[in-house]
Amino acid sequence: MTDHSAGRSGVNLRALALEILLEVNEKGQYSNRVLKDVLDKYQYLEKRDRAFLTRLADGTLEQQIRLDDIIGRFSRVPVKKLKPVIREILRLGVYQLLFMDSVPASAVCNESVKLAEKKGFRGLKGFVNGVLRNISREIPKTDALSVESDFVKALSVAYSMPEWIVAKWLGVYSADTVKKMLASFLEARPLTVRCRKTGKASVEECIRSLEKEGVRVNVHPYLPYCLQLTGVDRPEALTAFLEGRITVQDVSSMLAGEIAAPRKGDLVLDVCAAPGGKSLHVADLLEGTGTVYARDLYEEKTDRIEENRKRLGAENLVIQKWDARVFDQQFQEKADILLADLPCSGLGVIGKKKDIKYRMTEEQQAELIRLQKQILDVVWRYVKPGGVLIYSTCTVNRGENEDMVSWFTERYPFQTESLEPYLCEELQAEPSVPEGYLQLLPGIHACDGFFMARLRRKVNDCE
Repeated sequence: MTDHSAGRSGVNLRALALEILLEVNEKGQYSNRVLKDVLDKYQYLEKRDRAFLTRLADGTLEQQIRLDDIIGRFSRVPVKKLKPVIREILRLGVYQLLFMDSVPASAVCNESVKLAEKKGFRGLKGFVNGVLRNISREIPKTDALSVESDFVKALSVAYSMPEWIVAKWLGVYSADTVKKMLASFLEARPLTVRCRKTGKASVEECIRSLEKEGVRVNVHPYLPYCLQLTGVDRPEALTAFLEGRITVQDVSSMLAGEIAAPRKGDLVLDVCAAPGGKSLHVADLLEGTGTVYARDLYEEKTDRIEENRKRLGAENLVIQKWDARVFDQQFQEKADILLADLPCSGLGVIGKKKDIKYRMTEEQQAELIRLQKQILDVVWRYVKPGGVLIYSTCTVNRGENEDMVSWFTERYPFQTESLEPYLCEELQAEPSVPEGYLQLLPGIHACDGFFMARLRRKVNDCE
């Protein structure tokens, strides 16, 4: 076996992975942003080195609970009491031993010891070496999932998911469904992009361009203009991306645009627009007519939407910084369509954002539900009588989804409408679709976890 971890450029990839983990776990930074920043800084890394670094950092975060369980069996110091640098070095080491067969155990141990010394922990070199060598000898036993009498704990360790999330999902879904959801978060997934329906090029031309650059392309079963890409190193460097023919977006988010079903000339208001995928999609569906107002609270986020607006040439998109909790008189009863993709716990996109599951708590989830209600209390007034409100989240928590729709329709003059006219045959078969909402589940559906509902404002509020 060959250790491919030492980058050909001379960059210590393990040291970079360690810094990423420390930024995320000790400084509270978001893993996807930290990793992107590092990859942008080291653009000169070869594709193989970028792949190694991404897998090592992402994988270690993804498997953190399982790794800590293993370390805890071999360390005389409880994992939580280890010095942060040593804890992350051990996690990186155990991840390589368990999941990266191309890296010899001797290289894992030796490089981990060097990292400890480099970070100023010369006195703990023997400890790091001893723990990792003991684990490497016991890998066949360690890798076997222990049979726990506590089913929730067993699933938590096996799939590296906090116990409170596992317990919550088991209270709503069958054990088989929960296992499929948990397993899906740990699976490699293709990058999904939206091939623009207007202007730049046909779907077939986008596919030819991508394949010419060595990308493997499949058309998503839910939407003909959603492409699944594999073999992509830097999507932002693809010709189709640079020319504004494709944009990165999950199919679940595209479906929200489909059920909005905008008509030419519509005024659309997206009250929590970042990162802007739905706003840009609806602007495309309007074929250059009407106006989409994309709003968000933070300038950093509106700037990011503006970057994509320019790249895609969406002239009918207006970007504004605005707090959705503050009523704006100018839009009262003006919107044909209101997009309300509200702040949520994000537990449907754990596969992409590995650290969400460790950050979120039940208390934070309850606070987000209160925030969603505060926003809905304000924004419903923007919808014209007879207009449409699309409510969506990227989570699988009933309190933020089905229960929120029930709460909303009980208080305000809206009623749900069937989603059947807007979805493919496979999704039309979901039992909730005629009732006006759809909960997509990772591992069950071919997409992220996502919720969407279509609600029409009554023409007469007294109806």
